[in-house]
Amino acid sequence: MKRSGPLLTLFAGLLVGLFMLSLNATTGEKTTSSYVKPSPSVKASPSTAPAQTSALPSPSPSRTPVPEGVYTGRTDDDSSAVAITVRDDKAIAYVCDGHNIESWLQGDVKDDGSLRLTGKGGASLDGKVKGAKEIRGTAHVGSGSYAFTIGKAKKSSGLYRANSTVAGAKIEGGWIVLPDGEQVGILKRDGKPSPAPGIDPETGAVTVDGQQLTARPVTP
Repeated sequence: MKRSGPLLTLFAGLLVGLFMLSLNATTGEKTTSSYVKPSPSVKASPSTAPAQTSALPSPSPSRTPVPEGVYTGRTDDDSSAVAITVRDDKAIAYVCDGHNIESWLQGDVKDDGSLRLTGKGGASLDGKVKGAKEIRGTAHVGSGSYAFTIGKAKKSSGLYRANSTVAGAKIEGGWIVLPDGEQVGILKRDGKPSPAPGIDPETGAVTVDGQQLTARPVTP
């Protein structure tokens, strides 16, 4: 009796195993899947905004202070007198022809040495300090315009004013004492103008209709 049966069975099993191995090799079947981790996204750096340069403040106009005191003189056409008194960046002016035209004006002195003064009836005065010893400008009083250049007053000259009642009449007087001693002023009795009588610049004493009054220096 031949025992070829078991050997054939074993041989057949080996052939099946070899066949399966060769099949896997030819098909290229992958047993695991590959995974590539995506690289993290790169955040775009924020755009660099152009540096903003803060605006520098505009330079303030250079200060040209007006020395305090009184400035007096005549208009360029020699028709009137002008006086301006300055104190604490304030100014008061008086324009007078000595007959019937006059105006009191007031306002501020600006940092650049200019001044803009206003008075009744639309009167105005524009001026500016020149050389720290004089003021040049133009006064507009009534229908007239009066250019002027006036200098710093010395002790003998100045601007004076008096207000009182004499014999029942309201008295209003204004005086400009010029550097050469000349006086220009108007005295109003109940609003009616006339040339003002002379005053004593040292004391301000003045006599009106037989009554002695005192004209006082004008300051802002």
